[in-house]
Amino acid sequence: MRRGGCRGGRMDPEIMEKLAEEMKNMTVQMGEIQGVPLPKSTCDIWDQIYNFQAREDDILIATFPKAGTTWMQEIVDLIMLNGDVEKSMRAPCFVKVPFIDLHPKPMPSGVDAANAMPSPRLLKTHLPIQLMPPSFWEKNVKVVYVARNAKDCMVSYFYFQRLNKGLPDPGTWNEYFSTFTSGHVPWGSWFDHVIGWWKVKDHHQILYVFYEDIIEDPKREITKIGKFLGKDLSAEVLETVLHHTSFQAMKENPLTNFSVLPSFVFDQSISPFMRKGKVGDWKNHFSVSQNIVFDEEYKKQMEGSGLSFRTEL
Repeated sequence: MRRGGCRGGRMDPEIMEKLAEEMKNMTVQMGEIQGVPLPKSTCDIWDQIYNFQAREDDILIATFPKAGTTWMQEIVDLIMLNGDVEKSMRAPCFVKVPFIDLHPKPMPSGVDAANAMPSPRLLKTHLPIQLMPPSFWEKNVKVVYVARNAKDCMVSYFYFQRLNKGLPDPGTWNEYFSTFTSGHVPWGSWFDHVIGWWKVKDHHQILYVFYEDIIEDPKREITKIGKFLGKDLSAEVLETVLHHTSFQAMKENPLTNFSVLPSFVFDQSISPFMRKGKVGDWKNHFSVSQNIVFDEEYKKQMEGSGLSFRTEL
């Protein structure tokens, strides 16, 4: 299996040198596909992404950014490995689960990494439903979609854009509040994303999971995910998955906390990748007036969707 620039969990020095050079001369550029803001490197290989060939035994994790993607990758990976922790530690999370809508030059694109990988594959996307490669539906692929309440998502994405040198600088919190609310962030509108996937969940093999539900009762939700994936988890396997996907365990694991990436890619001195993993942190960031403005927009956008989120537990 192609390791995409990693050897035993460590980044290949040659790749790192190229990456450092690339980042030094890089200005973050965004493009658009069907009105959805995406990194320019994604737009440049859009035909490849859209024509990606899914396989019947693929499992796809789909999320809006910062909705618990890495968490779900580890949960699903461990479920499919029947709790084999050693096998799950085979590579960093971003190598073992190709991100099909990303091309982090000079590393291979997510499409190339996925194509080089033997089946069964675990894949990841942040694409809204209207941009999804059709082969996922043609092959009836199982998708686990994770949705997180917009307010916590916004806060988490703000910090992520600050530390991730491959995404636009988010500016101040007040500026970012407007950018996010209007949907002008990478991968587009949170509203369009969660509603779009919700509307099609009964037409495909999609398990729609809420971040807040996993926080509230991880055992219940992991059991549900296991059943969806055709796995009846023993009490022992369930305990193993619970332990190794706890926030603390993942925060301390270099294969899930992105600490194997150098600071010129992910500057975790600004903010750790695994920051809080809680429900309700938005209260420490939203002003009273911002909360009123957002609630009004939320009501307008979500009306009639049949979808509801919890912003506190």
